[in-house]
Amino acid sequence: MRLERRSAGDPIALAAEIRALAPGAPSVAPAVEEIIAAVAAEGDAAVARYTALFDEDPPPPQRVGPEELGQALASLDERVRAGLEVAIANVAEVAWSSAGMDHEVTLPQGHSVVLRELPVSRAAIYVPGGRAPYPSTVVMGAVAARSAGVADVVVATPPPVDPVTLAACELIGVTEVHRMGGAQAIAALALGTETVSRVDVIVGPGNLYVQEAKRQLSGRVGIDGFAGPSELVVLFDAPDAGAVRLVAHDLLAQAEHGAGSVVVAVAPSASHLDALEADLRALWSDQEAPFVLVETASLEDALSFANAFAPEHLELIGPGAEQLAPGVTAAGCLFVGWPGATAFGDYVTGSNHVLPTGGSARFASALGPRHFRRTMAEVRIPHDALEALIRAGEPIARAEGFAAHAVSMHARVPDLVENPAP
Repeated sequence: MRLERRSAGDPIALAAEIRALAPGAPSVAPAVEEIIAAVAAEGDAAVARYTALFDEDPPPPQRVGPEELGQALASLDERVRAGLEVAIANVAEVAWSSAGMDHEVTLPQGHSVVLRELPVSRAAIYVPGGRAPYPSTVVMGAVAARSAGVADVVVATPPPVDPVTLAACELIGVTEVHRMGGAQAIAALALGTETVSRVDVIVGPGNLYVQEAKRQLSGRVGIDGFAGPSELVVLFDAPDAGAVRLVAHDLLAQAEHGAGSVVVAVAPSASHLDALEADLRALWSDQEAPFVLVETASLEDALSFANAFAPEHLELIGPGAEQLAPGVTAAGCLFVGWPGATAFGDYVTGSNHVLPTGGSARFASALGPRHFRRTMAEVRIPHDALEALIRAGEPIARAEGFAAHAVSMHARVPDLVENPAP
């Protein structure tokens, strides 16, 4: 078990030190650049070749047909279906509440600007394969897209595809499902091939190749961000052994995501951390992720560290810790109180589990309808607003050296004396 103890010092330096405990990721940029170029040049043939190389040889049919989706749903375990239906309903309810509406602003000069919220036409959800099926990622991505008003929602996932993943796609009403993964899938979705129409936005977690492909193709297609390994910080001052045991369970649960994950517990008490360490060692099985226990001088110092770390998931457990919730400024998702296991958020609370990682919670947000919508301003200027706008705008245009801009404005009211046209 990789378990380390730390004492809090400078919160930013300590956060960087702890993040460095996870193994660094090698650069895959040249390999991804080659894959993207091949897909751009060869289309489906390149996708099939890389599928055979990385996932399944011979590659299965790329497009999943409606009959196969229907069979997957029909054979789905009833308890799993019931759980997915709860997850879908809760994610939809939360997502709908955050979808923006058109908003009109009337300005003092007399004109108006309407900010129109428009969904993209076509969006893709990348669903990882490999270690395990991820029907929950289908729910998080596809439901958010549907809630945003996206007409065509596409899922791409590497073969072999688990039937539960297909059943989740059918439950939500995904438009298309493609058996393709890795950088080649991102390239096909962003650029289009003979059988894959290009999309406007790609979201979802994935391995290094997937994230690097999203980075290289960003600008040609919209993306949600760069999802790294999962991480959890638990800040606790729980006085009883039962609550400490719950903290251990939560840390071990997030460590299941692999060696790249970092799980951290922070407490202003060495005795609390001693008890937690004993529980972790008793419960630990074969997790490879580093566990870090941080002792701080006070709860306020613990909060300063948590905000500096900006974790994907943050839990506050214990009477004092829970009072700190209003002071949390940087976390992908915050869970308050001992019932609030991060694992619930991974599936059924309605909060999205596609979250900012690697400290990006300082500036990024959870996946939601806004990732699938864009704002367009609609400007309407009545005649009686022109004079005031010309007075304000023409001098700025001339100061920037754009005489034609000034003339374009002034031409609307050519007899305006205050700013005569040249």
